[in-house]
Amino acid sequence: MLNKTATLLLASLLLFPAQAIAQPTVSVDTGTLRGTEDGALRIFKGIPYASPPVGSLRWEPPAKPAHWAGTRDASAFGAVCPQPAQPDRKMASGNQKQSEDCLFANIWSFKDARNAPVMVWIHGGALRVGSGSAKFYDGSDFAKDGVILVTFNYRLGALGFFAHPALTKAAGPDAPLANYGIMDQIAMLRWVKRNIAAFGGDPDNVTIFGESAGGSSILALLTVPPAKGLFAKAIVESGGGWQAGKTLADAEATGVSLAKSAGLGPDATLAQLRALPPQKLFALPFKIGGLGPFVDGRLIKQSVPAAFAAGDETDVPLIIGSNSYEASLLKTFKIAPDAIVARIPPVARPLYPADVQVAADDVFTDSVMGAPARWIAAEASSGAPSWLYHFSYVSTARRGKVPGAAHGSEIPFVFGSWPEIFRQFASPEDESMEKTMHACWVSFAKSGKPACGDKAWPAYSAQSDTMMEFATASGPHRTFRKAQYDSLQQVLLRRKAGDGE
Repeated sequence: MLNKTATLLLASLLLFPAQAIAQPTVSVDTGTLRGTEDGALRIFKGIPYASPPVGSLRWEPPAKPAHWAGTRDASAFGAVCPQPAQPDRKMASGNQKQSEDCLFANIWSFKDARNAPVMVWIHGGALRVGSGSAKFYDGSDFAKDGVILVTFNYRLGALGFFAHPALTKAAGPDAPLANYGIMDQIAMLRWVKRNIAAFGGDPDNVTIFGESAGGSSILALLTVPPAKGLFAKAIVESGGGWQAGKTLADAEATGVSLAKSAGLGPDATLAQLRALPPQKLFALPFKIGGLGPFVDGRLIKQSVPAAFAAGDETDVPLIIGSNSYEASLLKTFKIAPDAIVARIPPVARPLYPADVQVAADDVFTDSVMGAPARWIAAEASSGAPSWLYHFSYVSTARRGKVPGAAHGSEIPFVFGSWPEIFRQFASPEDESMEKTMHACWVSFAKSGKPACGDKAWPAYSAQSDTMMEFATASGPHRTFRKAQYDSLQQVLLRRKAGDGE
């Protein structure tokens, strides 16, 4: 017989049963997904947007994903693409499960979303590491502000950008070669075009944005015809713009070298190459201009500088910019300061500090990111409007400890995704910058024009040469580093383009 307390407890359970945890479902063209709910947010993770590129599909264009029966669980991230472990890098994915079956997307939507603007994030990592599930890429703040956020993985390193005579011979005469990571990005955008309405998104209002390798990927996507019509706007964060126009022959030579380092001879067969474990393909030493997009003559028919110079890029509204201390990358690239300073045209040497290390930092930041971003903004401005920015803001906890805003340091301000370990050190000033920059990106996704609260940001033109500086005192800035940028552009643009323009 139940005592009084037990009777009351049983009665309360019968009258007020525990509510089931909400598990929203959505149907896409390959089946039904079950995600998770967090307040008004609807989150779906680990969605296959292409078939696993394994076995005979390694080094093939991405194929559409297979249909599945029943309801697929979409509550957890999928595996990340194979990559070297990077335990000291906060945005890398070396500690997550790796698999060649890695072409997954993640979506942050919200309750009652309908024809909402969509932003698709392309992660950085030198086309060698990273994933769409890194901590800083949480899309919750975008969804809370009425924007559906999509992140995804794409093939990296030699699995994403590998050319070899055996592959060329096996491919059809017009089949795209080696730029598999870019093909994955196009496949993702096609998937979004087909399916994002099911999540409440507007397939005709898609903004692609990315940082570093993600930014350079966007510049490539702006120049390849198959990507045209898949997005309406673009944001390039520290993506350069003067990438060299490597050829198929260059890429094949790199591929033969990589196969040799993995133990295969110059006459390696396609079967032997596909049998290599992914770890064997990490052996090529990392360097600037290593494995990455190149002019294969099929998918990518001209370099980024050549396409923009000719006006052949997709004409969409564009935000582009870079950070004040991009030279934080020099530790990764392991380039001697003397080698960087040697790039300076003699006429420009007086424009830089006498100290070789400081000069190297400034020259790298200007020549790899700052000057190319300004040039891209100018070339693009003849069509749809472009906006140029310079991010020099350093969080209050880091001031006096670093020379400037490091490569990638704008990302948590854009996403509003500071992990708790950093959030505890954020000051009111940091949070104000976060609100300002996040608002710029959100408004651009919604309207095609960045609105940054009370910070006016005029569209870029070569005549006015005005950009937005995100700093302790943000605002428009005219003719920023004009003398340095002009001198570098005069000499380095043609040298870097590499295909005669």
